[in-house]
Amino acid sequence: MSLQTRLMTAVIGFVSLILVIVAIITSATLGRTMEDQLDQKVSSNAHALVRVTEAFAPSSATAQNILTGPFAPPAGILFVVSSPVTGYSGAIVKSTPGDELTGTLETLSKTQMAEVAAALVDRSVATVSLTDLGSYRIMALATNNGVVVITGLPRDDIQNQLTQLLTVIALATIGGLILLALTTAITIRVSLRPLRAVARTATRVANQQLDRGEVIITERVPASEADPRTETGLVGASLNKLLDHVNTSLAARQKNEEQMRRFVADASHELRTPLASIRGYSELSLRALRQDPERANGPDAIESTTSSLERIQAQSLRMTRLVEDLLLLARLDEGRELVYGTVDLTQLALEGLSDARPTAADHHWAIDVPDEPVTIVGDAGRMHQVVANLLANARTHTPAGTTITLSVGREGGDAVLRVHDDGPGIDPALRDELFDRFARGDTSRARQTGGTGLGLAIVKAIVDGHGGSITAASEPGDTTFTVRLPITPAAVSSQPEA
Repeated sequence: MSLQTRLMTAVIGFVSLILVIVAIITSATLGRTMEDQLDQKVSSNAHALVRVTEAFAPSSATAQNILTGPFAPPAGILFVVSSPVTGYSGAIVKSTPGDELTGTLETLSKTQMAEVAAALVDRSVATVSLTDLGSYRIMALATNNGVVVITGLPRDDIQNQLTQLLTVIALATIGGLILLALTTAITIRVSLRPLRAVARTATRVANQQLDRGEVIITERVPASEADPRTETGLVGASLNKLLDHVNTSLAARQKNEEQMRRFVADASHELRTPLASIRGYSELSLRALRQDPERANGPDAIESTTSSLERIQAQSLRMTRLVEDLLLLARLDEGRELVYGTVDLTQLALEGLSDARPTAADHHWAIDVPDEPVTIVGDAGRMHQVVANLLANARTHTPAGTTITLSVGREGGDAVLRVHDDGPGIDPALRDELFDRFARGDTSRARQTGGTGLGLAIVKAIVDGHGGSITAASEPGDTTFTVRLPITPAAVSSQPEA
């Protein structure tokens, strides 16, 4: 059953119940009022007939004699007399067509009078249903001369009026319910229109292929159906917000997939080069030995083999460093590999600059550290790697004669380490992916123009692991890498004391 059907059933059902209760209360109240008015008329006529009956002797007190006397009874009145002399006698005044005030007398049968007498046992006022006459309201009064007078009036008018009233109420109720059903259906349909728009939008989105490739969800609930000020419109607005988040997540997924494919390609390329070198030198040595077995132990063969083995060792070491860097990044991503202790950044800066200066004697090196040591809680080995990688990056991507300055300081609750150079600056096209893995300015990935592209990625992973941040600002002649580290990382401060 649809929501619209349930709402209409509930509304019409409750309204119908209310109207039935109102009709019952109204008819009962009106019926009670009309019964009271009939009782007053019966009492008035009964007392009038008592006074008339008292003028007759018991021997002549019959219903016909009293009603044909000077008293002019109204049409429809029922009159029964019980005289100790004449016994029971009764008559009813039947109205004539065209005359509603007077009528003709019709004698009651013994059965009808017996029904009257039975209804008045132990009571003076009763309602009786007479054969061939219908329902009457009757009252019994005794006269001073021992005659009992029974007077009654028909209840047909009450029943007819109640029947008409209930008929009018029923017709009005049916008409009102039909109008209510139409109005409710239109109102609910208009109110649920935003939900139908939500359903159509959700269906169109569900029919899109979202599991692969670049996905852009352009479907949205129309703004006219997504008014957050209404309950149904709020659903549309919420769906639009959800689709925005899903669209953003799918774009991030696609970017991650592209990065992963690029990562796999770059890693494969970096590993393929040393592997190809190892294979080439080993094949060269084996070929030389097989072609001239007699000279295999000669000085030339030994020298050639030694040279090949040295090349193989160099490429093995290069591949080992690459694999170790990849493993380090994986462990840092998992929150491992950090051993916290007290780290003196000032001392690390001095040692790092001393190690870097001999590798690039054609550069100018400078250092700026405060008199007081700047200490943090961190991993000393990994922080030494941060300093070394930043200095190596500055040395590798700047020409001879460039001045590289390493500075350490304290700003607020953070320790700040900066590496500045006055080289040509960073290509703007590379700034967004500067700290990505295997990011290099030279897409050819030649050995002469840079390393593997993991240095800055490792720096960022280590800094993130310490709860810090790294930024790069660059323009021609002014490039600065800034590392901010909390004095005590949250990962350490949140640990319970032993």
